[in-house]
Amino acid sequence: MACSNQRSFLILILLCFFTTTLSVPVLEEAAQAVFNLPAPKFDSYSGLPVVNSTRSFWIDTPGANPLAKEGSDGELSVDADVCIIGSGITGVSAAYHLAKGLDARGRGPSKTVILEARDFCSGATGRNGGHLTPVHFKKFVEREKRFGRVEAGKTYALEHHTTLELLKIINAEDWQDMVDLVSAEHVNLLVTETEVEQAKLDFNAASEAGLYLKEVEWLSGKQVQTTYGASFPAFIHPGNNIWPLKFVTQLLKLTQRLDPSKFDLRLHTNTPVTSMSPSSSQSRRWSLSTHRGDIQCSYVLHATNAYTSYLLPHLHGPNGIVPTRGQVMAIRATVPATNITKASWGGNQGSEYWFPRPVEYPEDHPLIILGGGRDASGPTYETYVADDSTVNKVVGRVLRNFLPGMFPGKYEKGREPEMEWTGIMGYTKIGDPFVGPVVQVGLNTSADDFKGQYISAGYTGHGMTRAFGCAETVAGMIVAEIAGEAWTAPEWFPRHFLTTERL
Repeated sequence: MACSNQRSFLILILLCFFTTTLSVPVLEEAAQAVFNLPAPKFDSYSGLPVVNSTRSFWIDTPGANPLAKEGSDGELSVDADVCIIGSGITGVSAAYHLAKGLDARGRGPSKTVILEARDFCSGATGRNGGHLTPVHFKKFVEREKRFGRVEAGKTYALEHHTTLELLKIINAEDWQDMVDLVSAEHVNLLVTETEVEQAKLDFNAASEAGLYLKEVEWLSGKQVQTTYGASFPAFIHPGNNIWPLKFVTQLLKLTQRLDPSKFDLRLHTNTPVTSMSPSSSQSRRWSLSTHRGDIQCSYVLHATNAYTSYLLPHLHGPNGIVPTRGQVMAIRATVPATNITKASWGGNQGSEYWFPRPVEYPEDHPLIILGGGRDASGPTYETYVADDSTVNKVVGRVLRNFLPGMFPGKYEKGREPEMEWTGIMGYTKIGDPFVGPVVQVGLNTSADDFKGQYISAGYTGHGMTRAFGCAETVAGMIVAEIAGEAWTAPEWFPRHFLTTERL
């Protein structure tokens, strides 16, 4: 206990130091250390999403969410082969992969229903930072030590697979302008010597392991200053950003168009699932209760991320999925877009992340989407917070001061954001999601207790570059079971993500 108190005191000292210089602490490891502590005494079950969430730029810009209330009134679907709980990038991607997988096997017709507690795509996907950039080698040394070289490499392979597949769909469907795709360099600022040293160690270890790193370029502080205006060294590689909600909207519409006669996909928003129980129907396994009535289905996919423990209480606490509040704002630069460049950014070990929105004319001052600041919110760093109806004032102050301190002259100190919002992420102890059949270890449980239930959740802030690939994997499991086939993991998928490997 004395050691723990000393650590907390040291964290407070470092917080004070960094907030007076860069406005943020470099304390990523302190935030993750929360998972070594017991769950707080207050109820750590996530509950349902609150109804009065903060207004997000992605969701609340006029016209951005045409499917917001889709299926929220009228007749409720009462029967389905598959029920997907959650309409973010995981849920919609899973429906897409189900349609593709069943069609490839000549299976059908089948019916899938997506159930959303609030408006369409109003969770983390509609509230994130908008980045679509895979991690190239960060934390490779740590991952190799924990999981082995091959398994560590698959973590990065998954992120590259996900990114490339999303870009492939965007380009094939000609959605580039529709989803505001911007592809440019991603700049990873290294603000301390420790960061520089660790980045080099990770890069060298990843290179030795055979990861593709030819796109990575190292820049000195002087080079960064000349090109971008910040005074720290960095490494850069290709990156992308999109309007996440618009992408998920188009993916849902695409899935519904694939072959409606074989794959019937329906969406019911503002229809929270409040409980599950074995179905009384002989042809279905599960009955899902909502305030509008019950739905009978054979398979359930939990794509609820931070809110998973509401329906699966055994996944609450530090060994499960911990709701963790993130904060983002849209703030205007004080110089034209030509002075900002199109680059996306990460800094302070990735704890802060930002990029400029596209502009109509080069002389326009771009809107910057900036997220992070959570490390300044101690002592629990917004973990066990599932309420996105408010913002954290301490975090907001840090974010307001971050860019003016990092890029003198390009951002006005004291300028208020045009929008500021929060969203709830799902964090796990190892930083990786739960993917696969729902399982529970303990007394009075059996393998059949959750038969037909699957999960893909707990992305720890990296859902955009993981969810599509994880949804592909879990949908493949469901398709294999429907078709009576043995399931084989994709070559690029990390086995330690699997629920059956984490028993």
